[in-house]
Amino acid sequence: MSSNKKVLEVKNLAIDFHTYAGTVKAIRDVSFDLHQGETLAIVGESGSGKTVTTKTIMGLLANNAEVIGGTVELHGKNILKMNDRELQDVRGKNIAEIFQDPMTSLDPTMKIGRQVAEPLMIHQKISKEKAQKRALEMLKLVGIKDAEKRINDYPHQFSGGMRQRIVIAIALICNPEILIADEPTTALDVTIQAQILDLMKELQAKISTSIIFITHDLGVVASMADRVAVMYAGKIVEYGSVDEIFYNPQHPYTWGLLNSMPTLDTAKGELEPIPGTPPDLLDPPVGDAFAARNPYAMKIDEELEPPFFKVSPSHYAATWLLHPDAPAVEPPAEIQRRWKIYQDTFQIDSADLRVGGIGGNHSGHN
Repeated sequence: MSSNKKVLEVKNLAIDFHTYAGTVKAIRDVSFDLHQGETLAIVGESGSGKTVTTKTIMGLLANNAEVIGGTVELHGKNILKMNDRELQDVRGKNIAEIFQDPMTSLDPTMKIGRQVAEPLMIHQKISKEKAQKRALEMLKLVGIKDAEKRINDYPHQFSGGMRQRIVIAIALICNPEILIADEPTTALDVTIQAQILDLMKELQAKISTSIIFITHDLGVVASMADRVAVMYAGKIVEYGSVDEIFYNPQHPYTWGLLNSMPTLDTAKGELEPIPGTPPDLLDPPVGDAFAARNPYAMKIDEELEPPFFKVSPSHYAATWLLHPDAPAVEPPAEIQRRWKIYQDTFQIDSADLRVGGIGGNHSGHN
């Protein structure tokens, strides 16, 4: 269960990458916070800035990256100002990460028992024997069968799903406050994927870890997240509770993502991809970055970047469609179906769900 205690706060983060082609504005003014015991999902297409955001939190940015502005505060301390020694202390102990591909994050020459025990020996300065004992308990906890025998095996002797369980064991051995999961189930089949997600939820309940879950799979988000931030072209364009984003989405990009996701009610040939490609961040567009791909774009979208408009106390979206003077538009049928479910479930007046021209219901928020 999530609490109101803030463990992490990212404010106005801006990051550039200096390349031979020029300066890529990868992260452009991103802000969010994370509460104890909650799961925040960050969703968006490839290249939207999801991984760069989490690499910043871990202090693992590439050499050609430059932090232009903003802060990443862990209990009030700015991670961006920490030196290597301080970052080493934070990694593994306070913040741990599960990467996409377990084979590249495990050492092929080291027995898995040693790899799971190593963070304990580094951060908690306990003996090798005690660390191995804890590692064995952790391997059992993440569901490695015959853990006593397999603790001396090497990574190549395990299947993909088992390797990912070992990576989770390494990440959670020091009971970190924050776990960053960067597409942790991408390389796994659906059955194993479900098992890994269940395991993460189970362990989260036991040690009340906060999870930042990076994915482009909205189906996973629905089952895992408490809150969702939708990223596009280095910015967060909408954020809210999982119900608000799935059943009362307001940004046309969120509509596009949901409209291209199959559900049990989807008829054959009904899925619609989002046309076009994300903008080149070497030269970010003026105005709303999604305007060129947005069938609902207005003239102002090409001239002025929209601020966040308040939809509810926990739900904000950066789209001019929420401005009181905007014309009313009709979103795709799938979005209207979701709005109807939201309206029926939460007993909300249908006028409060319609985008555009709703004076007083949506106030600007910066």
